[in-house]
Amino acid sequence: MQIAKIAVEAATYAIDKPYSYGVPAGMDVSVGCRVLVPFGRGNRTSEGIVLSLEEGLPNGPLKALRLNLDGAPVISPREIKLAFWMRQRYFCTFYDAIRTVLPAAVWYRYQELWHLRGSTAFPELSGKEAAVCQLLLDGPKELSVLREAYGEGVVTTLRGLEKRGVVSHQTVGRRNVQDKTVQLVRLAIPPEDAAAWAQTRKKSAPRMYDAVQFLLQQGETAVHELSYFTGASRQTVTALEKRGVIELVTPGIVLGDNILANKENNFIASVYFGRQTTGVAFLDISTGEFYVAEGADSYVDKLISNLQPKEVVYQRGYEDRFSGSFGSKLYTYRLDEWVFSEDVNREKLCKQFGTKSLKGFGVDHFTSGISAAGAILYYLEFTEHRETGHIASIARIDQDDYVWVDKFTIRNLELFSSNGAREKCSFADVIDRTLTPMGGRLLKRWIAMPIKDPAKINERLDVVERLIKDADLADVIREQVSLVGDLERIAGRIAAQRVTPRELVQLKNSLGAIETLKAALESTDDDRLHALAEQIDPLAEVRERIAREIYPDPQNNQIQKGGVIADGVDPELDDLRRIALHGKDYLARIQQRESEATGIPSLKISYNNVFGYYIEVRNAHKDKVPETWIRKQTLANAERYITGELKEYEEKILGAEEKMLILEQRIYAGIMAYICGSLAPMLRDAAAVARIDCLQSFARIACERRYVRPVLDDGKRIDIRQGRHPVIETLMPVGEEYIPNDVMLDDKQQQIMMITGPNMSGKSALLRQTALIILMAQMGSYVPAKSAHIGYVDKIFTRVGASDNISQGESTFMVEMLESASILNNISDRSIVLLDEIGRGTSTYDGISIAWAMVEYLHNHPSARAKTLFATHYHELNEMEQMCSRVKNYHVSVKEMGNQIVFLRKLERGGTEHSFGIHVARMAGMPVSIVSRADEILRNLELVYGNNEIVPSRSLKERGRKSAAQAVKEAAESAGPQNMQLSMFQLDDPVLVQIRDQIKGLDINSLTPIEALNKLNEIKKITGI
Repeated sequence: MQIAKIAVEAATYAIDKPYSYGVPAGMDVSVGCRVLVPFGRGNRTSEGIVLSLEEGLPNGPLKALRLNLDGAPVISPREIKLAFWMRQRYFCTFYDAIRTVLPAAVWYRYQELWHLRGSTAFPELSGKEAAVCQLLLDGPKELSVLREAYGEGVVTTLRGLEKRGVVSHQTVGRRNVQDKTVQLVRLAIPPEDAAAWAQTRKKSAPRMYDAVQFLLQQGETAVHELSYFTGASRQTVTALEKRGVIELVTPGIVLGDNILANKENNFIASVYFGRQTTGVAFLDISTGEFYVAEGADSYVDKLISNLQPKEVVYQRGYEDRFSGSFGSKLYTYRLDEWVFSEDVNREKLCKQFGTKSLKGFGVDHFTSGISAAGAILYYLEFTEHRETGHIASIARIDQDDYVWVDKFTIRNLELFSSNGAREKCSFADVIDRTLTPMGGRLLKRWIAMPIKDPAKINERLDVVERLIKDADLADVIREQVSLVGDLERIAGRIAAQRVTPRELVQLKNSLGAIETLKAALESTDDDRLHALAEQIDPLAEVRERIAREIYPDPQNNQIQKGGVIADGVDPELDDLRRIALHGKDYLARIQQRESEATGIPSLKISYNNVFGYYIEVRNAHKDKVPETWIRKQTLANAERYITGELKEYEEKILGAEEKMLILEQRIYAGIMAYICGSLAPMLRDAAAVARIDCLQSFARIACERRYVRPVLDDGKRIDIRQGRHPVIETLMPVGEEYIPNDVMLDDKQQQIMMITGPNMSGKSALLRQTALIILMAQMGSYVPAKSAHIGYVDKIFTRVGASDNISQGESTFMVEMLESASILNNISDRSIVLLDEIGRGTSTYDGISIAWAMVEYLHNHPSARAKTLFATHYHELNEMEQMCSRVKNYHVSVKEMGNQIVFLRKLERGGTEHSFGIHVARMAGMPVSIVSRADEILRNLELVYGNNEIVPSRSLKERGRKSAAQAVKEAAESAGPQNMQLSMFQLDDPVLVQIRDQIKGLDINSLTPIEALNKLNEIKKITGI
């Protein structure tokens, strides 16, 4: 019989070895072929690689190979030998090592595909069998899908149905597209408690013991690695999670403070590709914030860019559409289609919120959005996060309510991260003066999603203005807000039963500060502040109960260790504490009394786990031991005894400590259950405090940096006087001031500002500052300017800076064109468009043609006169002012001083013809020889063409049919040869010829100093100096 040694894919590292299988008669298999084999108790199909073949008789029954996948070997014996070495070197399985050598084309995932055998009636079927068949009515399903829906037991159900001819299956191979999300597992209890717990399971549950020991040694670990190295199954991991020993963590589902950033949301997103629209939902499980929206893929992509989820779940089978719409950089996890059922998820959401419908949340008509939102709740259950009482509502994100800020604009304006080397100098970092984590998170959402309604914007501005004018009120508000902790995340941990005693004390202190804050707001005569105060509930009962029942400074931050519940809460607890506290003192008195009574000075009372409390007497004094003592152990130098009195106190003392812990935990659970009833008003308090925090931040930064209140209305005019860049001005050296500039745009006279000017003169900064001032105004903030009148905008588009996307095969110019196309296809009548040096990534003629055509398109658009700032080095575009009535030329001025230029950074009317690129090259430290050579070529080009034009204005006929390339070549050649140093002897001057003749015959090496001076004097006479 032929026996094959197989490296099996399903074997984890803990049980990895070559497994023996019988080769069925008639199957032609070779070493290095891939095969399908039955593996494990359930004989589930797994892929394997044939490592060797041998003839012989097996020692026992062998399972047979099921299928040979390859007609010829895909891996050679030499490569198999390399894999064996890799297995020992890198602690991986045989199959994993071999797979690294396999060609990518054969990386397939093999799965059983189950389908009905034609009948739609299911007579005499059990409930589970009928449910499985009902699911298969929608089409064939992979075994993994059926396992997720009905558990591991579905395999037995399917085999039974197959025997009766109801279903059948086939093995199919598919490219193995992996999820990018890695589920992590970590200890949920202190290491010493985990070690003690594992010790009790060492014999009864060895896999659990091994898993906990591995986590104690390695710390936070990926679930697949835990299974790989310990052999722990998914069921073992789930069992440990349910017992509270470990917790599962994915990038989007995190509750621990050690991972979460204080002022950043940790959203998980769910995307559902519906028939007509794409639905998307965002949930931050740490704060309970839940949002839903739907629209085109481009709108969903914008929201993902705005809210920056740490993880995204979506339908299996839509991998290409997902990566095409949203890129491949997101952490993702795929769920099966049935998870996104609208009816099931509608019911799931209603159950979560305790309502009969979703109409009260305004999301009832979001069919695709409901499918996405419900899938998030399923994913929470899937990852064993079932305590979600703080997720009490859902809010919709309407496309018409917020300014369109896409991912290109977020990057180009450096809203959340800087593209440079400096840290903490993004726009969000620079304007953030919030005092609470909730305020910091809300500020980021306001930045990503500015509002369009002038009335709502002015409501925010009114509050900011009041806080600027009333400095005393602002100081009181800041003092109280700074005392408020992260209420949103505390609420999340209360719901998850993971809140620590010190966090409850922080909650008590926060509620005290909130009460004072409410009183301060109510003491004013401002209706806006009164409206904010009405949203605050001080939760006095909650605060009083925490103050009454928990120590102000708990001894331990873990309820499992006790020392948390205050005295006077429970009489039984107080009695037990007295026994535990004074019982040990009583033992000391017993020791002293017995020592005096027996005359044994070295007598001592000790404790161990075997006998409990005992009296130890050295052998020298054992004849003095009373007869009432009971001997329990004889040692080499001593004997140990117990007494009835000792055993009685032992029971009291040890029982007291254990009972105290039980009582404290019970009381603590009661406190948390009580607070859980107030989670909804607590989250409303958090939202109100976050809003107040953002508005005080705006007021504070306005006072510090001389910002002004913008005027916002429904008009279409943007008039910014002496505007400044909010980030750059804060990073300038002490003593330097930012040069302000005016910008005026409307839809009648000056729709497009064509800005030319030298490199480094500040054109890009001007574009960015205009966008940031508009964005700040529509956030409800004061702005860095002398005055600002802004007709609200609905979209902010930017195309600034150079970038590429090599991994997607997109060059710098291609990325530029993609971003520009996105802008031109989405502009509206209220859009603001910022275009910086469009067309520079290709040839000069192509670049000018594209830039010219884009300006014409923006100017002549029949319905959308988008206000535009267009910065360029193509001075030919200045001619467009004569052709397009709403295009106006501007330039950033410089001052020439000899061979140097000074950037004045002032925007002035009219175009310019100079770019001063060579001056910038000199400033950048370019080698002097290169700068000099470039300067010569430039002068010769100016002689040929004149006017320093980038594209020659003369016709080909006027230039004698000479191409531009040929003309540049001649200009370079006329500037002299490309030597690093120019030769002085090529000049036709008789004096220089005489000097050359004088020097030619000299032997420099033998020349004395006096001879050199004499020769220099002769040369001086020749020149006549």
